[in-house]
Amino acid sequence: MSEPYAIRIHETGGPDVLKKEAFEPKQPGPGQALVRQTAVGLNFIDTYYRTGLYPAKFPFTPGGEGAGLVEAVGEGVTNVKVGDRVGYVASGAYATHLTAPAGSLFKLPDGITDEDAAAVMLKGLTAWMLLFEIRPVQKGDTLLVWAPVGGVGSLLVPWAASLGARVIAVTSSEKKAELARASGASDVIVGYDNVAEQVKALTDGKGVDMALDSVGKISADASLSSLKKRGWFVSYGNASGPVDPIAPARLSAGGSLVMTRPGLFHFIDTPDALARGAKLLFAALQSGTIKAEIGQRFPLADVADAHRALESGKTTGATVLIP
Repeated sequence: MSEPYAIRIHETGGPDVLKKEAFEPKQPGPGQALVRQTAVGLNFIDTYYRTGLYPAKFPFTPGGEGAGLVEAVGEGVTNVKVGDRVGYVASGAYATHLTAPAGSLFKLPDGITDEDAAAVMLKGLTAWMLLFEIRPVQKGDTLLVWAPVGGVGSLLVPWAASLGARVIAVTSSEKKAELARASGASDVIVGYDNVAEQVKALTDGKGVDMALDSVGKISADASLSSLKKRGWFVSYGNASGPVDPIAPARLSAGGSLVMTRPGLFHFIDTPDALARGAKLLFAALQSGTIKAEIGQRFPLADVADAHRALESGKTTGATVLIP
């Protein structure tokens, strides 16, 4: 086994600011547990911290999800014990070891591998938030889903379809369109031109109930223009850059639209809320409703290459980093 290390950034910038550094794992205090990591998830939000879009205090260890074995527990911890396989959502995941609040850890059910958990904990809970918590999806709803074969999108599409929703997906290539159709999208728009017009044509001029948009700057207006009256624009990512300011009058002119920019941690800020989300996520995985579609794996030490692949749009499904 290699010596413990973490990936840290000391300044904002490109992937080259991600540095491998030796560190001493912190022994758990009261209410904490120490996890030896076996797999770490990669998410677009990691690039936001690296580039400075989201503020961070340096030195900073990126990463928000992973899985591994519990090596030690602090005083008062009862939900996990040494030797348990666990998945988690917590900051500082780019490391061989993680010391985190035990309440953020969940024992992995049989049949869910460490890599599967690392691939879906943060992304799967984000999909749960989008489908169940913000404006719960109902049978018969029509959704517009951008980036349908990305980390979150590859979970959103089949999960939404299983709830009885019609999914219209927007992606960048015919290859990705084929994957979106296979996962449950009823219609796929290839390319980002005239999206709203195509959506209206597919819905007999009505538009969609919700636009679930992780692309951001270049897609926001198309999402708004694709909604039916009182539709919901849910902007949850910035893959193309932050969304430009939108005047409230734009929402009124579109038909009393609702816009929200949710953050997952506002929806899992209590143990009960986190447990509710994890229960539905694990049930969906165990039933086969959704799958941990791992498109690529990188050694954690080569995380800069993983960031380059993610930002270039060359990844599909989830990316897992192996310590």
